[in-house]
Amino acid sequence: MDNFFHRHAYLIEHTDASMPRSLMNEIDWSHRLIGIKGPRGVGKTTFLLQYIKLNFNPQLERCLYINMSSFYFQGCSLVKFAGEFVKRGGKVLVIDQIYKQNGWRDMLCECYHTYPQLHIIYSTTTVEKPFSENHEINKLSKSYILHGFSLREYINLQTHENIPRVTMEDIMFKTEQTQRNILMKVRPWLYLQNYLHHGYYPFYKENLNFTEHLLKNLNAMLEIDVLFIKQIDVKYLSRLKQLLYLLAINQQNTPNVSNLAKEIRTSRATVMNYMNNLEEARLIHQVFKAGTTGPKKPARILLHNTNLLYGVLNDTPSEQEIMETFFINSVWRHHTVEATKKAGIFYVDNRKICVCNKTDKKRKEQDLFYARYNWEVSHNEEIPLWLFGFLY
Repeated sequence: MDNFFHRHAYLIEHTDASMPRSLMNEIDWSHRLIGIKGPRGVGKTTFLLQYIKLNFNPQLERCLYINMSSFYFQGCSLVKFAGEFVKRGGKVLVIDQIYKQNGWRDMLCECYHTYPQLHIIYSTTTVEKPFSENHEINKLSKSYILHGFSLREYINLQTHENIPRVTMEDIMFKTEQTQRNILMKVRPWLYLQNYLHHGYYPFYKENLNFTEHLLKNLNAMLEIDVLFIKQIDVKYLSRLKQLLYLLAINQQNTPNVSNLAKEIRTSRATVMNYMNNLEEARLIHQVFKAGTTGPKKPARILLHNTNLLYGVLNDTPSEQEIMETFFINSVWRHHTVEATKKAGIFYVDNRKICVCNKTDKKRKEQDLFYARYNWEVSHNEEIPLWLFGFLY
């Protein structure tokens, strides 16, 4: 136990908590069992350490951070370890990468019932094990999603500003005032290109080759977060990778599931399952046609964020692809996004928004909003695309 406290103290000492993530203020930390979910690489470990540093004195040993990658837990059960921690006066156990332990849901529930004075915070992936939706932990735990950086968070980190989030209503109907409040502090367009290339994943701040780190991260998502958790045989990994690549190079078009099945030598049903798995891992977005219900194939598939687009494709993606990917990634968390029959036009909460270049000449249509890129300031009631990056 002492070794864990020593490592805990070292990690907290070397954690920068000067710019905590927005999610920090949205969580009900009084709840006894809290899950922080997120795809690999979005900064869950740093988020947990920042919370600890901001709220607990390591010398009092009331809070302890542990990582389930430790080999120690191959010989000691989590329930027993939690009991020893409670005996020492521990109050808050923070468990990173809990999904690496078989039966972790049962263990957390047992800890919850056995040690009613103990608060547990754990991190896990967004990929769910098959048939886990009815597990008791879903009733006991409050879960929150940590995403990669938004454009707003990236700019705040680069400039040490504290620009607040805006709402969709602010963007659509108070465009000039909303952008004016931001432009008084920063010029977002100057930061957008770097964000599109490498700003979504927090590890861009490390002194590493970003693309190589991204590809390593991407392979781990597929090999561990998808294959291991979804219980897919490793011999099918190459098909999963091939599918992701084919979706990336064809993301401007409606996916042809039959052709994809032929390309990767499997069935249409398997392709549909794989696409759902890739979406759970936050590798793609599936955008469906407006008004469709029941099991259906997507009208469009885009990579989850623009960093992946640059990382997966050998050639530089088109500007329209990049900007549509940025737009979808910015709005999907809190808004319904659906495809229309026209290229570049999406329904967002039943409002039609066209993503286009500032030089594109578009005929004015009733109830159609224009989100234009290469445009720093709005004109004629049209919206600069970067403004959507301040939604979260």
